[in-house]
Amino acid sequence: METYLLNFASSIVKQSSTMKKFFLICGTALLTASASFAQTWSLDKAHSKLGFSITHMKISEVDGLFKNFDVKVTSAKPDFTDAVIELTADINSVNTDNDMRDNHIKGADYFDAAKYPTMTFKSTSIKKTGAKTYAVTGNLTMHGVTKPVTLNATLNGTGENPMSKKTMAGFKVSGVIKRSDFGVGEESAMLGNEVTLDSKLELAKG
Repeated sequence: METYLLNFASSIVKQSSTMKKFFLICGTALLTASASFAQTWSLDKAHSKLGFSITHMKISEVDGLFKNFDVKVTSAKPDFTDAVIELTADINSVNTDNDMRDNHIKGADYFDAAKYPTMTFKSTSIKKTGAKTYAVTGNLTMHGVTKPVTLNATLNGTGENPMSKKTMAGFKVSGVIKRSDFGVGEESAMLGNEVTLDSKLELAKG
């Protein structure tokens, strides 16, 4: 009887080990399959803008943009709910349509572009908030400081570019960040603390 129980217990342990290996293999296969179906979307720079605005003297707004920036999106799902979004922007390319002002904000009083020449954003999660709207959370690095931010994104639609024959996707991205969170300039009655982002992105699949 004891021998039978020992053999039975040994059989259960072996089966359990075999099942664990089976599920491990299945899980690995699913992850590999998911990764293999992931598509990369690259920025169509001619039809994209990374813009912002900030209040001046609490009575008007100044608009600006970064002329040199890039965005890469990796996603396996057509609704982009699994997307990973990566952005880089050249701080020295900031443009507010005024050379004196641009040189000032690129200097040590604000962006300090000589020391911190690049701004980056990498998403950590994306949540669908509507049929074509998303809350995109990620880490924004600017002026040597990294902080989590959440942005609003709207998928304008997808379609085929008749010239390149590539599938295109258009997004609008908006949000508000505070200069003080990243140490970009001191608080001032002349310049608002909140910066409103206003970006239009056109992406090509593959």
